[in-house]
Amino acid sequence: MIFKIPMMALLCLFLNLKEKEYATYQKEFYKTGKIKSEGWLKNNTKTGYWKFYHENGVVSKQGHYYNGKKEDYWYFYSKHNVRLREGNYENGQMIKWWLFYDTKGAIVHKCQLTNGVKNGYCLKYKNQKITAAVRYSNGKRIKEWTSFSSFKKENKLSDLY
Repeated sequence: MIFKIPMMALLCLFLNLKEKEYATYQKEFYKTGKIKSEGWLKNNTKTGYWKFYHENGVVSKQGHYYNGKKEDYWYFYSKHNVRLREGNYENGQMIKWWLFYDTKGAIVHKCQLTNGVKNGYCLKYKNQKITAAVRYSNGKRIKEWTSFSSFKKENKLSDLY
């Protein structure tokens, strides 16, 4: 009788584990042998954290997938390892604030997006300072301010957060 309980527990555990799908770690390589991408697959669908590489071995982008779609915060880089842009995804669509950089890694502009479309403010930067702003509604330009001081006169800075 003592052995029957542990055997039943092991049998239940085995049957339960067999029914669950597990994610496997996947690596893909260029013909040169350098790594192209790496991350988790579940049912042949990208899930969890993924990293992609340029052919020279530098990371090109990194972020999370959920059910095969980009999700949460992502980073994108040039082949020279300079950050190009970064921002949030939801259900595979760009959302919220996105930062865009020049080839030296300085912020050029920052935009609010909804489903990949400019919707809200876009702020233009020069020498790490806001120089102008544009307001969009569903991708259409509504208003432009040619200086940040003129923008502040008409808007609350809390609208930018």
